[in-house]
Amino acid sequence: MASAETLTRADLAEALHREVGLSRIDSARMIERILALMSDALAAGENVKISGFGTFVIREKGERIGRNPKTGVEVPIAPRRVLTFRASQMMRERIVEAG
Repeated sequence: MASAETLTRADLAEALHREVGLSRIDSARMIERILALMSDALAAGENVKISGFGTFVIREKGERIGRNPKTGVEVPIAPRRVLTFRASQMMRERIVEAG
């Protein structure tokens, strides 16, 4: 990995190149294609489940009243779609073991 804190697209492509043997260009294209498929599915409102890793879920949040923390004035918050991630049990166990 390029940095201890972040796994990048380039890191994924390099790992694919090393472990599978695809060319660097083909590895980068494959990573981009996978991410594009995931993004397209999420944009269409579909959930994306990767077995053993987790599930990306689109949730619809309704309109609600919020409060400006500085002034205390109530303001309406518009309805919106939000992306959430829920790690699989297997992933949670790996994270606890690594910590």
